[in-house]
Amino acid sequence: MALYPSLRSLIASLCFCFLAFSLSAFGRPATFLQDFQVTWADSHIRQIDGGRAIQLILDQNSGCGFASKRKYLFGRVSMKIKLIPGDSAGTVTAFYMNSDTDAVRDELDFEFLGNRTGQPYTVQTNIYAHGKGNREQRVNLWFDPAADFHTYTILWNHHHIVFYVDDVPIRVYKNNEARGVPYPKLQPMGVFSTLWEADDWATRGGLEKINWSKAPFFSYYKDFDIEGCSVPGPANCASSATNWWEGTAYQALNALQYRRYRWVRINHMIYDYCTDKSRYPVAPPECLAGF
Repeated sequence: MALYPSLRSLIASLCFCFLAFSLSAFGRPATFLQDFQVTWADSHIRQIDGGRAIQLILDQNSGCGFASKRKYLFGRVSMKIKLIPGDSAGTVTAFYMNSDTDAVRDELDFEFLGNRTGQPYTVQTNIYAHGKGNREQRVNLWFDPAADFHTYTILWNHHHIVFYVDDVPIRVYKNNEARGVPYPKLQPMGVFSTLWEADDWATRGGLEKINWSKAPFFSYYKDFDIEGCSVPGPANCASSATNWWEGTAYQALNALQYRRYRWVRINHMIYDYCTDKSRYPVAPPECLAGF
């Protein structure tokens, strides 16, 4: 059927408007200042490439940090990070979500623990739900995270929380509220990142101290991507089953993801609070609830 020029123009205009709305509503790699602001030591955070990347600096004067301008209730957050090269022992680069509430805190943590040159980088994950944390797990990364950028992602929906490294799931925390296990679902969380000195615990339990002769230490971030229900925002967003992160494909790991998850757990996990009998003679309930 032939279309009049005016009708073709209208259809093209509608398609363009839908595309523009889709890009803004469902997330995109953003510049730093679109979604974030410096919260600590702005002299130690440098924007690169017009704000599409940033450099975090740690020296004897200060570390630094930044946070999202808004909070989110469910969704997916990802960043590409290049960690401190060489002797980074005693440093911690953190990427996490936090409700920023004093009494009852919810938090989802990536913490990258520095190392001595030649040793593997360790990533520690932790989950706070309804104010209760101490759910640490540690994995040695199977690549050099200081040689290039790698993508680190937190997926948070009503079914589970998944931590990904380059699309490989390294941790899953399922919603087992039906079994009495707390699950973060009521408090929106901001997105935070910090670079700081923690040589009292970060590397080999504090045995390896930071070598300040190697300072300043640098880590790099780019491709900031937040897709979720912003708060304040539409009241029914977080409960909507039509959000893509609540879809069937994101409610559980698929077969390939599960194989990758098991590979990481078998070959690269070095600590799991669930099996630490000195801390938990009786395993916490979420450890007994099954995958």
